[in-house]
Amino acid sequence: MMTRPSPAHIHQVSLSDGGLPKLAVTMALVTARGLAGDRQRNRKYHGGVDRAICLYSLEVIEALREEGHSIAPGSCGENLTLAGLAWSRMKPGDRLTIGGTVQLEITSYTTPCRQNGQWFKDGDYGRISQDRHPGWSRLYARVLREGTVSQGDAVLVEWLDRE
Repeated sequence: MMTRPSPAHIHQVSLSDGGLPKLAVTMALVTARGLAGDRQRNRKYHGGVDRAICLYSLEVIEALREEGHSIAPGSCGENLTLAGLAWSRMKPGDRLTIGGTVQLEITSYTTPCRQNGQWFKDGDYGRISQDRHPGWSRLYARVLREGTVSQGDAVLVEWLDRE
C-alpha cells in the first residue's frame, strides 16, 4: 500500500438510536461493532463487524444538493461524513487512519435503502447506487483499530495498490 497525505478530515460524526437521519455529535467512541451509542434499525442489511461504520463524502452530498435533492450530512445513515477525499477513487481494501488513532478498512459499497428515498427527488434513492452511478455510493468499513473520533479529525488514506 502507498500512503498519500491529504487535507481530508471528518466534517461530521453522526449517530442515531435507529432510523434516519443520524444526528451530529461532536465526538464518538469507535468500537469493532461501530460507534458507541449508534444503532441500526435493520441489522440484516446494516451493522456488524464488516459494516461497522458507514462513510460518505461531503462533496458528493453537496453535488447531490446542487441537483435538487434534500440530502444532508447524516441523512443517508452515514456515521462519518468525510471531506477532502478523492471519493470516486475509494474502493474496498483502502484503509483510513483517523485522528492518528482509529483505523478503518473499506469493505464494500452500500446498497441504497428505500428509507433514503425521502431525501431524493421523485424518491430516486438509486441515485447513490454504485452500480448505477459509480463513485456516488456510501461505503462500509470494518474497524481495525478502535479509539475516539471527533469533528475536524484528519483522515489519512492508504490506497490499496491497483495495477
